[in-house]
Amino acid sequence: MPKQHEKLASALQALKGLQDKGLRAIPGPKLSRAHREALLRAGFLKQVIRGWYILRRPDEPDGDSTAWYANMREFIADYAQERFGDRWHINPEQSVLLRSGERTVPKQVQVWATEGANQTVELPHGCSLFIYKAAKLLPSSSVPDSGGLRLVELAAALVAASPTFFVQHEMAAQIALRSLPDVSDLLRILLDGPHPSVAGRLAGGLRAIGRAALVDEIVGAMRSAGHGVNEVDPFQRPPPTILLPGGRPESPYVQRLRLMWADMRGGVIAAFPPAPGAPKDIDALLKDIEARYVTDAYHSLSIEGYRVTAPLIERIRDGNWNPDRDEKDGAARDAMAARGYFETHNLVKEDLLRIIKGENAGTVFRNALPRWYQALFSPSVQAGILKASDLVGYRNDQVFIRGALHVPPAKEAVRDCMPVLFALLEAEAEPQVRAVLGHLVFAYIHPYMDGNGRLARFLMNLMLVPAGYVWTVIPVERRKEYMDALEQASSFARIAPFASFIAELVTTQAKEPLPRPH
Repeated sequence: MPKQHEKLASALQALKGLQDKGLRAIPGPKLSRAHREALLRAGFLKQVIRGWYILRRPDEPDGDSTAWYANMREFIADYAQERFGDRWHINPEQSVLLRSGERTVPKQVQVWATEGANQTVELPHGCSLFIYKAAKLLPSSSVPDSGGLRLVELAAALVAASPTFFVQHEMAAQIALRSLPDVSDLLRILLDGPHPSVAGRLAGGLRAIGRAALVDEIVGAMRSAGHGVNEVDPFQRPPPTILLPGGRPESPYVQRLRLMWADMRGGVIAAFPPAPGAPKDIDALLKDIEARYVTDAYHSLSIEGYRVTAPLIERIRDGNWNPDRDEKDGAARDAMAARGYFETHNLVKEDLLRIIKGENAGTVFRNALPRWYQALFSPSVQAGILKASDLVGYRNDQVFIRGALHVPPAKEAVRDCMPVLFALLEAEAEPQVRAVLGHLVFAYIHPYMDGNGRLARFLMNLMLVPAGYVWTVIPVERRKEYMDALEQASSFARIAPFASFIAELVTTQAKEPLPRPH
């Protein structure tokens, strides 16, 4: 009779076979009852709805949402495909959202299916799936980074989107209109409809974002077919002016970053005290940064889950950390993280002096980031935990933020997004905007597999200190408030909570530094 570990090994082999076929939603019948029970018992499977499962990590705490948000799109795609074959797609408005680079996991996904029954399927963590019985389906396809979801083609989705969509999701609508290579696909649908009111709304939206030539083409074609068109601007606010370099189209992710920055910078300026101005006494500045170092390292590392102490940080700073002679130093993950933090902190101090001397802050960060990342993890390379090649370039896999609705862009999009972040920092005149939005956008992109939070906080202080603000520490005791504010900005474009949170810390710590940890 097979032993327990042999049963689990067999079950894992069966599960791997399903994974190799690309399945993320596992229908119960795809596994034998014995395999299913072994995997559930060991914590490798999690039931989503009756008879349907997703993979999970055995060490995942009960109630943790990470596995679900990491697999939600794929689960819905596999579930719909199993039930309806290719006879389904996501509703038009959510299709526009996803095609516009939206990465926030929606609480409810609406699937159109000709065999649907207008039913709601309850899903974990307050999410749901509504299956709408559609009289007919629209042209659709699955695109990279959609998790297998079938999305309505962009032109058809824009025609089908309601007027309120342009108000409630103005950024997505603007990105979608900017992403149209031409209006030929739009016109075929508008003329076949006919849809004169929709043509007026889309023409008004295109004119609002500066694509007047396409407006003239739509209006001319509709009028030549005998349809009057009344242009109506569908946006409540004038869209920001975004000039595309060389007139070439940009990816939805890049457009989203540019629009986020343009839309949010005013909120940051309103929340912050004016910049005091570049420090005059460099020696005093460096002494102040050094006096805050232990507190900063303790809180920044603790936010990321490392268990560090003030004595450990001091030992590393004083050069008394010796992994060659002390076995505990060589094996301690927390000690290696603290050592990497110390090395990176020293580089950041050098780089902020360059900014004080007049170098462009964004360019300094562009050149510094690879060195920071390598310094942060060099102790792990020295200990043989990581290879040196692991510290070259950006991440090569998808990452997920624990408990967050926001899912960072796919690895392919990171290489488009990071140059835009550097350019936005280089062009931004206000240091508090560079600090807050630099931190936000860096965390939004999540360019590395690990270290993103620490690097984002270093970036924040690189921008704050040369402008006369103090080196600012985010306390671990306020981690939830910090993460919630980041989530509000990343998922719902609400910058006020995050800007106010950072501004408050800057103001209070200018008067009195955080107490040193024991």
